[in-house]
Amino acid sequence: MVGRFTNKKVGFAGRQRGYGVDFGMRMKNIKIYSLGDFPAYLPKLNLLYDDLFSGGKGLRSRLVALVGDALDLKESTVMLLCQTIEFIHNASLLHDDLIDRSPLRRNRTTAWLKYTPEYAVLAGDYLLARVMVNLAAFGNLELIQLTSQMISDLLEGEWIQDSLVRDWEITLEDLDRVHNLKTGSLFKWCLLAPFVAVGSVDSEVKRSLENAGTILGQLFQRGDDLLDFDVRNSEKKMVLGDLKAGYLNSFGVFLSGRLSGVQKQEFLKSQSMSDVFSSLGESYFQDRLCEFDRMNTRMIALYGHHVMTLKGHLCESGMSLIENLLELPQNLYWRKR
Repeated sequence: MVGRFTNKKVGFAGRQRGYGVDFGMRMKNIKIYSLGDFPAYLPKLNLLYDDLFSGGKGLRSRLVALVGDALDLKESTVMLLCQTIEFIHNASLLHDDLIDRSPLRRNRTTAWLKYTPEYAVLAGDYLLARVMVNLAAFGNLELIQLTSQMISDLLEGEWIQDSLVRDWEITLEDLDRVHNLKTGSLFKWCLLAPFVAVGSVDSEVKRSLENAGTILGQLFQRGDDLLDFDVRNSEKKMVLGDLKAGYLNSFGVFLSGRLSGVQKQEFLKSQSMSDVFSSLGESYFQDRLCEFDRMNTRMIALYGHHVMTLKGHLCESGMSLIENLLELPQNLYWRKR
């Protein structure tokens, strides 16, 4: 029986679904929203959401389902949490794409281009409003507070990130702050929210989950930033999109940290990977990539330490949750499938 997370060990009678490396994807064929969520008399809104919610990986909702199942949460509660994180994540994409003037999202025309900027803003705002209506009906004040803080962090991170465009002197610490707010906040929520839905969370458990979520966010973002330089880019993401938009991402910062002034200026003007190799030298690029990977491998080990601290708070039947969580950073950083 699942109890409150104080200083007691908690046993899990949850449905062990053999999630493995890709979590088994229980949400894979489930539409994350139903027609009843949005008014039928707003057909354009529903068309926009059909576009928005199709084609995504649903990584965050799958992580929520993984933790929720281990805690033996009701199916309806797991669905509420999955819907909450997907609504918030996709609302942020609607707003981010407009701010960045991105033409494509998941290989489709972005909402602000297809439906006008005004519709994109309203559609994002409406998703956030529906989240709060749904959580208010659920009636867990701590969960509402946790979610409100996450949304606040997302907005703060977007504000800071926008101020860093064409700032060629930014540091990894500057970017880590943004990634903690924009990406880490969502992963922290995914790990914490199912526990909060059960009841009060022990302070040590909460601290471990927050630390693990923060690291997951950094690893996810750093892995994503490597795609921009066509590293392990099986997703076929547009190459040098960040650099061309005037944004020096985490690997860009790492690459440029040892360059002379002239070299750095040549690197910043790159329009292709051939330009990058020409300005830096391919051997330098590969050496820095190896160093970047080693640095993030150490971060993966630290994540493992935080996850393992949960062991003292779980009974034997909860150990599979730890095993599954330990596999996650390999996927997020190395982009394993």
